[in-house]
Amino acid sequence: MKGRTWQTLAVRKKKKTKVNLKKNKPRKKGLFNRKLVYAAATVSVIVCTVLFITTLRDCRIKDDEAKLIEEQIKSYEKENEELQKILDSDDISEYMEKVALEKYGYAYPDERRFYETSRD
Repeated sequence: MKGRTWQTLAVRKKKKTKVNLKKNKPRKKGLFNRKLVYAAATVSVIVCTVLFITTLRDCRIKDDEAKLIEEQIKSYEKENEELQKILDSDDISEYMEKVALEKYGYAYPDERRFYETSRD
């Protein structure tokens, strides 16, 4: 211990302990390393994006279907109003005649119908 002070010994001990800690501390190989975490994050972002896009597409399709259904509802309501007018007018025979001529293809006994058989 010639020429050495207590301070220099303390500094050397600190340096040795730091060096020893670095040498003795092995790097742990865990289940989750950085590459695996980055890959999982990337895959999850891609999956979320695809799900978001398909959900938006499905919503647009459902909106279009809802518009078509609303149009059908309006046409049925209009038809219902016409039928209600016929029922309220107490003239059902006129309605029955109209249905027989248009829907079922009936004709009057002296009526002649001509059908076009040639097609372009």
